[in-house]
Amino acid sequence: MKIFLKTEDEINLMRDANQLVGKTLGHLAKYIKPGVTTLQLDQMAEEFIRDHGAIPTFKGFPNPYGGPFPASICTSVNDVVVHGVPNSQTILKEGDIISIDCGTLLNGFCGDSCYTFCVGEVSDEVKKLLRTTKESLYKGIENAVAGNHLGDISSAVQDHCEVQNYGVVRELTGHGIGHEMHEDPPVPNYGRRGNGILLKANMCIAIEPMITMGKREIWLDADKWTIRTRDGKPAAHFEHTIAIRKGKAEILSSFEEVETIEGKQY
Repeated sequence: MKIFLKTEDEINLMRDANQLVGKTLGHLAKYIKPGVTTLQLDQMAEEFIRDHGAIPTFKGFPNPYGGPFPASICTSVNDVVVHGVPNSQTILKEGDIISIDCGTLLNGFCGDSCYTFCVGEVSDEVKKLLRTTKESLYKGIENAVAGNHLGDISSAVQDHCEVQNYGVVRELTGHGIGHEMHEDPPVPNYGRRGNGILLKANMCIAIEPMITMGKREIWLDADKWTIRTRDGKPAAHFEHTIAIRKGKAEILSSFEEVETIEGKQY
């Protein structure tokens, strides 16, 4: 395992890439409504990212099981946990949820963040899932400080969600990030406090709880990308890229633009 500590100059560049992801998600938030297709959202995202001098890192991302990812964002609707492929057939409808995962490459460094949006009016039951998942992200971040262990992050996410009887997906993890979108170490959403590698200042990681309303088991669609809950129940996904510091982690990405438009619904 090779873990690269970043310099302050590198973290500044990573902050720029991640802030652009936040702006892209905020831009898309204006258009998430019934009748919009996931392909339309993808086209808006790619145009926005390229207009700001960056490259969408997801487009062309290799897949060991099939062809490269064909789009600039992942659009995961309802029971899709992650890696939903934008298309013209998936039309958002009232009561849906959609997680949009977005990555950029700007000045040699990557940004990566995800937010789960409500489409119109969503049930209180689903809002609770979203709220709990988002809370668990920040619980993980609170534990992402120099001197702690990776398991402290993982345990914080798991404990917060499982006490609400939600499923914590285990086959997919967060990750280190820098010049490459996926670097060491993997960052699971389950684990035990005190276990795992020692966290050091200036490590940069993406923490991304993927939480299901029902059981945690998942399956892979025939397209070799789309990952769904096996029981068909909804899933939520939130992600921030952070720099580990002494005392308190620094969040490099941002939900501020989204929440300005959406309001803090959960």
